[in-house]
Amino acid sequence: MDNLEKLCAEVVKISREAGAFIRSQVQVVTPDNVEYKGIHDFVTYVDKTSEKMLVEKLSVLLPDSGFLVEEKSVEHTNKELYWIIDPLDGTTNFLHGLSPFAVSIALMEKDEVILAVVYEVTQDECFYTWQGGAAYLNGKVIRVTERDKFSDSLIATGFPYYDYERIHPFLKTLEYFFNNTHGVRRLGSAATDLAYVACGRFEAFYEYSLHPWDVAAGVLLVKNAGGKVCDFSGKDDYIFGQELIASNAGIYDELLKVIKSIMVDK
Repeated sequence: MDNLEKLCAEVVKISREAGAFIRSQVQVVTPDNVEYKGIHDFVTYVDKTSEKMLVEKLSVLLPDSGFLVEEKSVEHTNKELYWIIDPLDGTTNFLHGLSPFAVSIALMEKDEVILAVVYEVTQDECFYTWQGGAAYLNGKVIRVTERDKFSDSLIATGFPYYDYERIHPFLKTLEYFFNNTHGVRRLGSAATDLAYVACGRFEAFYEYSLHPWDVAAGVLLVKNAGGKVCDFSGKDDYIFGQELIASNAGIYDELLKVIKSIMVDK
């Protein structure tokens, strides 16, 4: 696709507009506005309104594109170009007045991410990249860290909120990282976690029970910032495969070995 850099600049503007709306609602949402998709899975009018804003504006930007969106405001169609959108990644944080929470937008061409934007609302930080380009944070190039030892690394993860079948091996990974790294963080927004790996705040992130809209934008950010991404088996099924490892190059091999040995090779 031609001129992805120019297109990305327009998507950044759109993400910031949605983010401004989300920010304006932080003190407005009440428990009465919350709908429950599951015991730990929430949605509000803020998620839905943000998604409608994004779909409307991105449809104008690329009229023939399709959509895969979290809140189902449009039905997914099998188009060569389609957007994967999380209109508010970190809804639980948002409801409790915690950061981070983010808008995540990825453009797919067939099965490949070619453009990515993650706008973290609370810090006004926009991470973006496109196929063949560098990764950026508010106009500045970002890179993953060069640390190559677990003992110097900070690891991010996410906790499952509906799929507990793998909880016991997952807890074993936490025990390992508690004992062998600088520590483990759980922020509550996978899109932000991946952006933070890309800009060097974390050395790595891993999680299971993920959705495409949680990770599609973040994986291109990590790759274009010099990092590596795979599923728990070391393969490429990380956007739709519901599990993901992302890290700098220095600890990637060791990280994959640990997670695979606990979560896969039982």
